[in-house]
Amino acid sequence: MSMNLNSAVKGNKQAALRLLKSLRYALYVITHPFDGFWDLTHEKRGSMAAAHVLVVLTFITRLFYYRFTSFMFVKVYWEQFNIWREVVSILALVVIYCAANWCLTTLFDGKGRFSDIYIGTAYALTPYILITNIVTIISNYVTVEEGTFVTYFSSLAMIWSGLLILVSIMQIHDYSLGKAILAIIFSVAGMMVIVFLLMLFFSLISDGIAYFVSIYKEIMFRLY
Repeated sequence: MSMNLNSAVKGNKQAALRLLKSLRYALYVITHPFDGFWDLTHEKRGSMAAAHVLVVLTFITRLFYYRFTSFMFVKVYWEQFNIWREVVSILALVVIYCAANWCLTTLFDGKGRFSDIYIGTAYALTPYILITNIVTIISNYVTVEEGTFVTYFSSLAMIWSGLLILVSIMQIHDYSLGKAILAIIFSVAGMMVIVFLLMLFFSLISDGIAYFVSIYKEIMFRLY
């Protein structure tokens, strides 16, 4: 019993160390994107667990930004704020993008798997996580006149992450710059198609449920 417990503790410790190592590698990826994204997928330097953590941190960062950024720069009406909508928006955006990119690149000689695209996208969000948290804290110590820096660094976080996503496509799928840009453009178009189909699907499901509920109510009314 003791040996099994020790083995479990040792295994958990090793898994935690591997996770920390994978997360620490994100700092290398954002500063050496071409080598970083290549090793991330081809040398298996990244992991799905680390990618999940980074996506969750992106969501937490977004909430932290809304909650603690100075009211001079961000105004949130909390009585109308829906935390689950934020969760779905971030998770859905990442998953739908990865699905659209995978479907597209599969047709155009892309070498990456869905998991590779997901890991690369998650690691590309690292600048957003780091910079946005710093901006959130600093926003409470600057004046309105100095608020330009808040806007500048918020934009920098988005642009940096966007460029990393572009490089991730180049390295994961072995694309040229032009082909990677086209892949992003068509991926965005694919995301719109997927969202439209999902909305259509859930609309049909909703109408079908409403139809059967109305029939049930009509039957119950006539019987009783």
